Amino acid sequence: MARRPLQEINAGSMADIAFLLLIFFLVTTTMDTNKGMMRQLPPIVPPEEIKDTDVRERDVFVVLINRADQLLVEGSRMEISELREKTKEFFDNPTNNPNLSDRKSKEIEFFGTVDVSKGVVSLQNDRGTSYDKYIAVQNELVAAVNELRNDLSKRKFGKPFDDLDEPQQDAVQKYYPLAISEAEPKTYSK
Repeated sequence: MARRPLQEINAGSMADIAFLLLIFFLVTTTMDTNKGMMRQLPPIVPPEEIKDTDVRERDVFVVLINRADQLLVEGSRMEISELREKTKEFFDNPTNNPNLSDRKSKEIEFFGTVDVSKGVVSLQNDRGTSYDKYIAVQNELVAAVNELRNDLSKRKFGKPFDDLDEPQQDAVQKYYPLAISEAEPKTYSK
């Protein structure tokens, strides 16, 4: 019996097909991208334009996070669940409490001349602070300012902050600026 010689398989087109499949999967697959914190850094100011601003102790709301993820706010231990309300009270200072932020008069479109907070939140953390705790504290501080803005928007314009047009949003942001100072992490002793 005569054997026929085996024919070679043309593999040239296999490489083309594999390449086309690879391109198909790259084009059709979506990759989840991690989003960072939505923060805008302040503009670079030349050293000659930097002016010393005196910030009184009354106008600084000090928030410390130690390496054990414990919160110390204005010298007292606090749970994170209390932070939002304390921050709102600090910025708003409805009773003109001398232990909370002072106010200054400012001309703001749509509002006229109003008294706005001089308050600044000073957020400091230990080098051993967990990322989760740091983000949770950041979120509470930002949420406090967002709630103040939303409440003001509803009182003044009758709708939530997100539904305002840009000039109205700018005015509300001037009324309640997001004033958070983040200090370089330190190592605190126990």
